[in-house]
Amino acid sequence: MKKILITGAAGFLGSHLSDRFVKEGYHVIGMDNLITGTMDNIDHLMPLEEFTFYHHDVSKFVHVPGELDYILHFASPASPIDYLKMPIQTLKVGSLGTHNLLGLAKAKSARMLIASTSEVYGDPLVNPQPEEYWGNVNPVGPRGVYDEAKRFQEAMTMAYHTYHGLETRIVRIFNTYGPRMRFIDGRALPAFFWQAMTNEDITVFGDGSQTRAFCYVDDLVEGIYRLLLSNYAMPVNIGNPDEISILQAAEEVVDLVDGTTSKIVFKGLPKDDPKVRRPDITKAKELLDWKPTVDRAEGLRRTYEYFKTKIKN
Repeated sequence: MKKILITGAAGFLGSHLSDRFVKEGYHVIGMDNLITGTMDNIDHLMPLEEFTFYHHDVSKFVHVPGELDYILHFASPASPIDYLKMPIQTLKVGSLGTHNLLGLAKAKSARMLIASTSEVYGDPLVNPQPEEYWGNVNPVGPRGVYDEAKRFQEAMTMAYHTYHGLETRIVRIFNTYGPRMRFIDGRALPAFFWQAMTNEDITVFGDGSQTRAFCYVDDLVEGIYRLLLSNYAMPVNIGNPDEISILQAAEEVVDLVDGTTSKIVFKGLPKDDPKVRRPDITKAKELLDWKPTVDRAEGLRRTYEYFKTKIKN
């Protein structure tokens, strides 16, 4: 049985990846310090022999006994509220954490995939964003702690690949949504659902014309699975190129939520908030034979069903 270490395993993406690799017949070692993750996301995995959990901060030395085939590094605060509240932890998990895990991968001769982000493109001057675009990032702005942690993470990973010959993969993740997101984490869709389901005003920043391209979590997991098992070491965008305005996203949530009386209100745009975001997924199509299959209407419906179970509790 192949063994895989997934950091950030109790988080939104990490828990879905843990599910997938257990289902594929792997022994999954989940690791999380639970500063943004929650055991609720992996409670169903805890009784399984194929799943082991370590409560640990990967910014500190990481030890895993025995053989290890793969590492997925998904530990990091990943939403604006989180990384603005925890800027130093965000920088450390992207730098020290990545270094520790690359060292572990080298010691175990394991292949390592890192979770990078569309945020490496900053507030892009080209749309859609191809992997060759170098970005337009403010390193000293409030979002810089996340953007630069991920950019450093990519550079460190490529250094281990070129200098040590380590097998590495880099996924640049675009806006993802689905079950196990937290309501209050600063991301647009869960915020809109929370506000609509509690009949609060729905807050749209700026005039709502800024764009995002939302990818359903199952599609993202499939893309990551294929990338890990591919032979391509350079960054690959995984996301849904169906670009919409934030205002349209808010309107779609209002239309979906039963009986809501929420009204859309507008507030000032946060500093360095990207005005456009859309992945060029040519590489994913060609290299991985991957493209998203869950349309937004279906993905939003599934997400709404999940949030309904959470709002009752």
